[in-house]
Order: sequence, then C-alpha cells, then structure tokens
Amino acid sequence: MGGSVSLSGEVLHILWMNGGLSCDGESVALTAAAQPSIEDIVLGSLPGLPTVALHWPFFDAASGPDGGPDSFIEWFHRADRGELDPFILVVEGSVPNEANKPEGYWSGFGNDPRTGQPITTTEWLDRLAPRATAILAVGTCATYGGIHAMAGNPTGAMGVPDYLGWDWRSKADLPIVCVPGCPTHPDNLSETILYLLYQMAGQAPPIPLDEALRPRWLFEVTVHNGCDRAAYYDQSEFASAYDAPTCLVKVGCWGQVVRCNVAKRGWINGVGGCPNVGGICIACTMPGFPDKFMPFMEQATPVTADAGPGDSVNSMVRTLRGFTVRKHRAPVPTQ
Repeated sequence: MGGSVSLSGEVLHILWMNGGLSCDGESVALTAAAQPSIEDIVLGSLPGLPTVALHWPFFDAASGPDGGPDSFIEWFHRADRGELDPFILVVEGSVPNEANKPEGYWSGFGNDPRTGQPITTTEWLDRLAPRATAILAVGTCATYGGIHAMAGNPTGAMGVPDYLGWDWRSKADLPIVCVPGCPTHPDNLSETILYLLYQMAGQAPPIPLDEALRPRWLFEVTVHNGCDRAAYYDQSEFASAYDAPTCLVKVGCWGQVVRCNVAKRGWINGVGGCPNVGGICIACTMPGFPDKFMPFMEQATPVTADAGPGDSVNSMVRTLRGFTVRKHRAPVPTQ
C-alpha cells in the first residue's frame, strides 16, 4: 500500500516546524480540535493508532532544557542525522525566498550548534524533506503562500509545494498533503493527521487529494453547498448589509466558488462557520488567496445568469411555496 510503513511497535514522530512566516494560527486552531482532539491522537485513545511522539512548540512532553539531550530543537537535529524514522514533518507558515537579497535571512528555526547561527526555514526543508515519511503543510501560508505571498511582499514567500515542487513525493511515495485555511479548520487538521497515521499503519488507503493537494473529502464541495443561507440565494433574497439573515453574495461572499466545508461542519463542535454567523467567505482555503479574491467586503462576486434561477423564476417559486405553506399550515388549537 503506497504510503504505509512497517512500524512494528516503533514510535512515529511528528515534527512540527512553525519557523515559516506565520501567526501560529494553525497551532492555536489545533488546540480546539474535537473530532479527534490532539490529546486523543497523542494518548492513543483511538483504536489502531501507532504510538505517536508529537514535537510541537505548543506541546511536547518529551522536551528537556535547551542544550540537553531532549531539547525541543534536538529532535529536528536527530531527524537531520537520520536518527528518527519514520516521521511526519508538519510545516506551518509560508516559505520565504532566502535568495532574493544580498544578506540576512527572512525566517529561521533554531540555531546550528556548529556555527551558532539561525537555521533558515528553507534549509530545514532541504535537510528534512528527503528523510520525511510524509510532509503536511498546514494553513494557507504553508500550502499556497497566503498573506505573505501578496503582491509587493519583499520576502518572496511561497507555499511548501511551490518550494519543493507540486509533483514532489516523499520516500514513502506520498505527495505533500495540504490543509489550507486562514486559519485552518481545527477538525479538518486533526482528521487529516489521523488519516495519515492510519495510512502509515497500513489501516487506510492512500489519502485522496484534489488538484490543489487538499484532502478530497474535506474540500470537494463549495461553501455554498453547506451554507445555512443557501435557500435565500435560490429565492434571490440578497443582503445589502452584514446584519441581514439573507444570502451574502452581493456584499462580497465567495462561497459559491470556494471549496471549503466550514459552513457544513461548523467551526467548533458543529457550531459557527463564517457565513452561518454573518461573515462573508473570503476564499481563504484557495490557491491565490488573498490577491485573486480581493477586494473584500463589497460586491466581489456578482450574481451571473448561469449561477442560479432568474428573478422571475424565483418569484414564482416563492409564490408556490407560499401556497404550499398556507395549505399545510397546522391548525390553530382551540381553547
């Protein structure tokens, strides 16, 4: 099975590198995951999971003082020396172009013990990518460049697939797996980690990805498909301000074209989701965000003739629904 490894009781390490350009939003989001929670994964609460050692700046039970044998950054040096196998490399934050300036560096992660100088994000990727069993890019910055890849940004930031190559494969023949979002959905992230762990244990088929390297089952439909306001669109009832309960497409919502499940899944424990609570979809799970989807907060996605029924049809539908509602209205109880 592609992507499975022989664990035979070995510990599977997860190295979480947040040394790219980011706000740590994905790390914060993961603390809110519930299906499964990160605690469920680390503690082995789910059947069939391999033993996991998570080395994450937000939580690492196996870290000692800096400079000691179990310091946090030492786990990355061990992986570089080939002493950790297998391991998943999680990358949070966009990858800057360290070759576009005469001196200095844009971002680093720990210091090189031989020189005392910072190790750049790109150098870590160069060192660890050939040894990784899988690479998971989390958040839109790491997947497609995100905010830092906007036009005019001097860092030349890009996503992990842009840096390593969209056809890159790990030594286990796995492509880069991308879980975009700004930030990413907590449960989408934990569910993808869970899938990869089961795949590596030989208990799941190769992870199905779409053309943008996103898990297909999480990103195969649009925000509009799961939106609580979708019926208002069908009836041409559009909001002209953000305090209205109707469809937000005319005030800038990109939900009809954006692939994301947040409206259907909710944000935490099934509650929330941008358009469900009055926020327009700004396309944060899409390649090219944000430049290709600006400006926000105004009519950015005009309703087209082929996007849905016309006004005359919708007027007729509303009228017919009114007849049905009146005909089948429950009788008013008598005293």
